Amino acid sequence: MSSDTQRYYTPVLAFLLLLAIVRFWLPLLSESFWLDETVTAFVLRHGANHPSLAASPHLDQTIYYWLPRLSQSILGFSEFSLRLPSLIATLISLFLTGRLAVRFIHPNAAWFTVFLLFIPREFTRQATDARPYGLGTCIALAGIFFLVRWLDRNRWREAAFFALFAALLIRVHLVYWPFYAVFAAYAILRLARRETPVSPRSAIVIFAAITASLIPLVPTTLALFRDAKSHIVVAPPTLNNILSGLQITTIAAAIAGLWLVSRLLRWPRESESPAQSTTLLLLSWWLWQPLCLLAASWITGNSVFVPRYFSLALPGAMLFCTLAAGRAIPAHAWKPLAALLAAGILLVSLWKEPIAPTRDSEWRDAAFTANQLVRHSTIPILCPSPFVEAQPPAWSPAYPLPGFLYAHLDAYPVRCTALLPARHSPEGDRYARTLLYSLVNTPRFVVYGGTYGVSLWTDWLARQPELASRNNHQVGLFGDVEIVMFEPAR
Repeated sequence: MSSDTQRYYTPVLAFLLLLAIVRFWLPLLSESFWLDETVTAFVLRHGANHPSLAASPHLDQTIYYWLPRLSQSILGFSEFSLRLPSLIATLISLFLTGRLAVRFIHPNAAWFTVFLLFIPREFTRQATDARPYGLGTCIALAGIFFLVRWLDRNRWREAAFFALFAALLIRVHLVYWPFYAVFAAYAILRLARRETPVSPRSAIVIFAAITASLIPLVPTTLALFRDAKSHIVVAPPTLNNILSGLQITTIAAAIAGLWLVSRLLRWPRESESPAQSTTLLLLSWWLWQPLCLLAASWITGNSVFVPRYFSLALPGAMLFCTLAAGRAIPAHAWKPLAALLAAGILLVSLWKEPIAPTRDSEWRDAAFTANQLVRHSTIPILCPSPFVEAQPPAWSPAYPLPGFLYAHLDAYPVRCTALLPARHSPEGDRYARTLLYSLVNTPRFVVYGGTYGVSLWTDWLARQPELASRNNHQVGLFGDVEIVMFEPAR
């Protein structure tokens, strides 16, 4: 294929990228917050020192809040303004991933790798999530990018940028601590194999500076795992969770499919093998963070194998996929395959969700519906907290609002009559029984909140003899938010 033909693919690929951004991200920027995003909104409104945040003391251990606070100061408070920093960070991540594909794989491989990143859901949701994960992925990528440039060129400017981004990474989220081994392993291998003009002494200085910057955070990071059981409700990972989280199926399918195409079209096999340091970097970038969190889950019994906690590994996974498939792809085929890949991703997305992608939580619509139910009446609304931390002693019947345990009520206000804890406990059940007298004397009442808490307390209330004459039915289901009405049996 001539260079002129290759040149014409660039505007087509740019247009397909724009379509992907419009399809996957723009419609969701103004959608309702999901639960954890209401915490971001709460912190921005009430400050990271609000006393209720003591129930989850690690929430303020992030530099992330600076960005939505800046965006809010310019654009005002809205779902869009709080998510805009994540969108910008994800766009930067796409650019850096493309540059690394050029460095490690092939000058034409950037577009192919960029479109691969639209397959994992955890990556695409980062752009529309007012949480730290998009920023974390961006900073991890920037750290890798400047580490590679420093080891390639031995310039102190690149070394300084690498040290800066490496020092910032754990300050975005404490759970990113395993990723530092990826930086170190790549640098050590290149130094050992003399694949860099950087001297060991210079490398020691830079990594010592990074280590010194991390020491103050060691006690807080250790406490994160010690207290994990109080803050995490994820079930222990199954084999299916592990395979899905590591993107094994996606990567295997991509490699097998491209190998089959190359055999059918009789493409010549690329003869040059990747450097061992490149293979080590991409493999460790892909696997080390999730495997460390998997091991920590098994050792402590508290599951932290949560895809968003290791989503910063996804660019490494897609780069490794491109590297593995790259030996079967000749130079002229990279851009046509990237265009086919982009078109396929867009078509599959349209087939699954013809109108637009949707979110799993619709707290805004649920709050509107709940308020409409009680607009012209005095129907009580019972609100169980959707946060696992909402248990005694952090929770009490006199829990003051606004408070972190009911951050969703601060983001989308509902006229609550009683605040219930997230789980059953002797104190919580005793308080719920004190409510029965008033509930018996009202024709109807509503239970509003996350599906788990609503189901838990609906079942408990339905078993109480005092309410034996009441039926309950679901008024609305808004993703993982639910409204249930109790009323007299007919």
